[in-house]
Amino acid sequence: MPAEDRVRGLPCWTGAIEVVPLKGGVSNTSFTVQDRAGKFVARVGEDYPFHHVFREAEVIASQAAFEAGLSPEVVYTEPGIMVVRFIEARTYAEADVRANTDACVDIVKRCHREMGKRISGRANIFWVFHVLRDYAHTITAAKHRHVPDIPRWMAEVERLEKAQVPLPIIFGHHDLLPTNFMDDGKRLWLIDWEYGGFGTAMFDLANIASNNQFTEQAEKDLLTRYFERAPDGALLRSFYAMKTASALREAVWGMVSEIHLNAPGVDYVAYAREYLGRYENMLEDFNAKFGKT
Repeated sequence: MPAEDRVRGLPCWTGAIEVVPLKGGVSNTSFTVQDRAGKFVARVGEDYPFHHVFREAEVIASQAAFEAGLSPEVVYTEPGIMVVRFIEARTYAEADVRANTDACVDIVKRCHREMGKRISGRANIFWVFHVLRDYAHTITAAKHRHVPDIPRWMAEVERLEKAQVPLPIIFGHHDLLPTNFMDDGKRLWLIDWEYGGFGTAMFDLANIASNNQFTEQAEKDLLTRYFERAPDGALLRSFYAMKTASALREAVWGMVSEIHLNAPGVDYVAYAREYLGRYENMLEDFNAKFGKT
């Protein structure tokens, strides 16, 4: 059944409804729905095992995020569909994240502090180096054009993983693209918990910087605000290694999506190319800062 027909047929609506497609999703189909009770966002998406996305875990994370005051209320779910309350807010672009870094870091820190206490039932774990190795298997099995690059990427993945410093386990967001921050003029919201899971805070911090093209000073300011102290050499090495891994994950995510997904208007090849370029630049920077060993 087409996604819009599924949304129209949900039992949660009150009276007549107006359904409008939302643009911008790269892996799900979303709609705004107005009924007599208010305005909502309905998101349609199946499990994506190839991306380690399971909707049951996403719903649990989304409900916990509402309880923690991070995300809008979840008002209805069924397999493959989640309905949340609509918020009148502006979606961030990269420049907005850079201009409001403190607020973005603060809401991510709240996520790390509050979410784990509110998760019940099935929860994900997210370790980007495992994700990258699994993506390598997927690309190899599909005989993707980038198969020859995998041995080089996996060698770097091992080196970047070894650069990590031990940190407390937290529940992270793990998909801090600018569009997942929304500003209603009074406060910031953090949305879309597909990749929410237990892991290391370093990924979310590096993910913000990688996805929003921070300057070096902005990166140090980000770390200082989060850890409430200036970063030492080991923390900086871990951060820049994770930032490099984050960019590679986005690139290979695009390649795996090219194999398995077909969202209208989304150019997965261009997405992968963009982030592969970022990865190469970040790897070069990491090597210049810390050497190739």
